[in-house]
Amino acid sequence: MSDTVSRFLLENLDIRGAVVHLDVAWQAMQAGRDYAPAARDLLGQMAAVTALIGSNLKTPGRLSFQVQGHGALRLMVVDCDEQLRLRGLAKLSDEAPTDLASAPIPALLGDGQLVLTLQTNAALDRPYQSFVPLQGDTVAEIFEHYLETSEQAPSRLWLMADGTRACGLFLQKLPDADKKDEDGWNRIQMLADTVKTGELALPAEELLGRLFPEEDVRLFSPSLATYHCPRDEEKVLNMLRSLGREELAGLLAEKGEIVILDDICNHTYRYGPEVLDQLYPPIKRTLH
Repeated sequence: MSDTVSRFLLENLDIRGAVVHLDVAWQAMQAGRDYAPAARDLLGQMAAVTALIGSNLKTPGRLSFQVQGHGALRLMVVDCDEQLRLRGLAKLSDEAPTDLASAPIPALLGDGQLVLTLQTNAALDRPYQSFVPLQGDTVAEIFEHYLETSEQAPSRLWLMADGTRACGLFLQKLPDADKKDEDGWNRIQMLADTVKTGELALPAEELLGRLFPEEDVRLFSPSLATYHCPRDEEKVLNMLRSLGREELAGLLAEKGEIVILDDICNHTYRYGPEVLDQLYPPIKRTLH
């Protein structure tokens, strides 16, 4: 099944995990963008891991991950809400070659950081932010470091992405794992390390059966993921209205039109002089 996150539990070992498959959602995230394959594949891996972590959201809100750097690849951002509605983008520097070659993340990003932002829908809640230096040569290693730092639990990730799909496997050691089997976590990691890149695209039940045939795997019902980044004309008009009629009129007189680019959703909004009367309707005088 495409566009799903399937969580599971190795009940005999107290190890949890999840399998993610993004097909239609991942292709929609790329639509209208001409990414170099190296940047595209890294963004796809980041979309997969964001869906994996986002599947743990319990309350309405939005989880956002940003990888920021100073190299040819300047920015990757992916976010999702509690319904696993995803969106994201990657940005290259102006000097980046159009045929950007695959390379370890430090070579593409330079010095950088991973930024997590968690925003709940509660009116009084402020966004929570966490900043973690980039440690690792791959998206998987960066997020393994983040998870072990933030959740204090050993975690492993296996990720893949290309132009049509983004997939991943996640494992995390729970507190009672050593009590059930002191060698269980090491054994499961060794088994998972045998996974081939193409196997990550297999249905969750088949993948887990291949990797852990002797384990007691409890597979839960999958959660559906989608790409969701609709146009929001009202939000843009409210932003323009906040500038005031005089400033808007000046911009229109100078440029002829106002162009707003929504980077993350890849939408463009264009407004001509008629927007002034739309935002600030003329006052009709009543004769007495």
